[in-house]
Amino acid sequence: MPRLRDSSLLISQPFLGDPNFERTVVLMCRHSEEEGSFGLVLNRPSNLLLGDVLELPGGDASPAARLPLGLGGPVYPDTLHYLHRRADVPNATSLGQEVYWGGDFQVVLGLLLSGELGPDDIRLYAGYSGWTAGQLEEEVKENVWIVHPNAAGKVFTLDNDAFWQAILREKGGRFRVLSNYPSDPRLN
Repeated sequence: MPRLRDSSLLISQPFLGDPNFERTVVLMCRHSEEEGSFGLVLNRPSNLLLGDVLELPGGDASPAARLPLGLGGPVYPDTLHYLHRRADVPNATSLGQEVYWGGDFQVVLGLLLSGELGPDDIRLYAGYSGWTAGQLEEEVKENVWIVHPNAAGKVFTLDNDAFWQAILREKGGRFRVLSNYPSDPRLN
């Protein structure tokens, strides 16, 4: 079994059966065998923009207001989480490959409003994905997830719409074949 760690990607099997995670890719932000795991679904868009959930100076005219929010997972969908490329954000957690999770939101907001942090350097999510201690390890053993280690950098390089398929193709071998499975095999 591949070792789970912060910065690993979890790629759902093609026929998972859970609508929250069907054909998703989750970035592990924190994994602890004793405390559980926290991750963000990278490829589940929503219809929300940052301006829909926060009152921003300049209102809808602010470029920051038009930043899209993804669905980070089914846990606490009214919370805001973010991944970015700014090492200078206080209290941000490095996930490697120049990707950072969280940090001082007032600093992030200031960078967004000043234009120093733009759509190419930040991803915003409503909610998160969480597992209790031992739960994720069990799911990996049961082949619910394919683990792709040390892949945080993929956050900013792959297109949201084809992320699941692209990461499986990139892994190659039997995973490349999985990437071509139809969403509904009855339509094949």
